[in-house]
This record gives sequence, C-alpha cells and structure tokens, in this order.
Amino acid sequence: MRGEAKSSAMKILDAVITGLTQGAMIALVALGYTMVYGVLKLINFAHSEIFMMGAYFGLFVITALGGAQNPLLAGVGGTLVAMVGACVLGVLVERVAYRPLRARGRGALLRITPLVTALGMSVLLQNLAQLAFSAKFRPYPQLLSGTVGLGVGQASMSASRLLILVVAVVVMVSLELIVKRTWFGKAMRALSTNEQAARLMGIRTSRVISLTFALGSALAALGAVLFCLDQSQVYPTMGTVIGTRAFVAAVLGGIGSIPGAMLGGVLIGLIGEFVKLTDYSGGADVLVFLVLIAVLLVRPAGLLGSARVEKV
Repeated sequence: MRGEAKSSAMKILDAVITGLTQGAMIALVALGYTMVYGVLKLINFAHSEIFMMGAYFGLFVITALGGAQNPLLAGVGGTLVAMVGACVLGVLVERVAYRPLRARGRGALLRITPLVTALGMSVLLQNLAQLAFSAKFRPYPQLLSGTVGLGVGQASMSASRLLILVVAVVVMVSLELIVKRTWFGKAMRALSTNEQAARLMGIRTSRVISLTFALGSALAALGAVLFCLDQSQVYPTMGTVIGTRAFVAAVLGGIGSIPGAMLGGVLIGLIGEFVKLTDYSGGADVLVFLVLIAVLLVRPAGLLGSARVEKV
C-alpha cells in the first residue's frame, strides 16, 4: 500500500511538472494573441502559423550551426534568428493584411473583415509552409540531454523542460515590467484604452501596433523553439493544436490581460496532464473547453479580464 501511494504521488508530481512545462509554452503563444487583441481588438489567427514558421527558422539555423555538436552556439543562435525572423513575418502580416483595413472604420461589417482576413492569412501561411518545407515531420536537433533532480524523493525532470520553465518565467516577468514601466508599455495601454485619444496625445499608433506584433511574434518563435526541443519534431500543421490551446488560454485568463494569458496557459497545461492520469486521457481538450465555458458563464471577461462598455 505504501509503495502504491508513493507511486501515485510520483505520478502526480510528474503531471504537475509536465503540466507547468506545457502551460509555460502555451502561455508564450497566448501572450501574442492577448497583446494584439489588447491594442487592436483583433484575434490574430495567423499567430499560430507564425509560431510554426519560427520553429522552422530555428531548425534551419540550429542545423547549420552544428546542432547537438555545438549546442550552446546552435541553441542561442537558432533561437535569436527564429525570433528575428518571426518579428519580420509578424510585422509583414500586420502591414499587408491588417493595416489597410484599419483606415476603413469600425462598422459592424468592417469588424468581421479583419477576422476573415486573419483566418485567410493563417491558411495561406500554413499552405506556403507545406509547399516550401513539405508536409512531412522533420526531426529537431536535441541540444539538451539528461535529467535534473528536484530534491523530492526520486523526482526529476529533463534539462529541456527545466530550461523551458526558467525561460518562460523570466520572459513573463520581463514582459510585465515592459508593459508597466516603459514608454512602449504605456503607449500600448493608452492605445488599448482609447486609440483616438492616444493619437491626439502624440502616440504614433501604427508604430506601437507594429512593435506589438513584433514582440508577440518573437515570443511565439521562442515558444516554438522550446516546444520543438522538448517534442523533437516540427511539421507545417503544428501551429493548429498549440494555437488553439493558446487562444483558449488567452480567453480563459481574460483576453487582453497579460497575466491572464499566463494563468490561462498554466491552467490548460495542468488540466491536460491531470486528465491523462485518468481513464479519459483522450478527453483533455474536451475538459479544457468545458472549463472555459463554465468560467465564461460566471466571468464573461475571463478570470483576470475586466468588462468594458463600448460605444456603438
């Protein structure tokens, strides 16, 4: 009995560690959704494909720099190039697909147009990736190996997952400081509150929006490289699953709320791993959506979101 209890406790601990790791990666992607929504009130569905493209950028550079034979240079260089490439792609998507629509007003029909455009960009990028890289799964270089003891019995976690947790925490804290303490963060919050008033106060709104897309895309690429280092493969449709979970995380935590995106990502990661401990391991996504519906029935703005009154 004591051995069974110990085994169950280890399984629960492992589920918590894995859930936090998965949740951290989901949160990095969810931040892009919530930042763009915060300034534009737009769900950028192409964000999941930017995540996927960031993974490919990282793959090619990591391989070119030697992969596992030179893990430090390949890892740092590949991640930085992936983030820069995703930045450029995110800004390009904003300028080509979304910026021309913003000048046309915010009528009922015109609010739907950016949403359809975002879906179209998502499909376009996914199909371009299949044409450029083929639809097959590609192995990702494994730069980290071994495990790290946690000091709790025989509990341990892989080095890649430890790196994911550390990087995610540092990024999330840094992003919160950027939003609260820098000019860019203040401009983002002003634009989110009232775009016309922000423009009258001298804020270059187009520049702030482009920077928001760039930062969100960079975080998506960072999450993509970390995800692939843990999961060991990349493919053109990988953004669909992680993007859906990230979008749900952003809505669950409160779309437009950066701490809410973090909380939502962690909750979804933990829910998914704890469901795997039951006989209904295939129903993780079902439970996630049930939790989302239950939360929205009680708090329509999400766990950390705030309701707003809009003029129509």
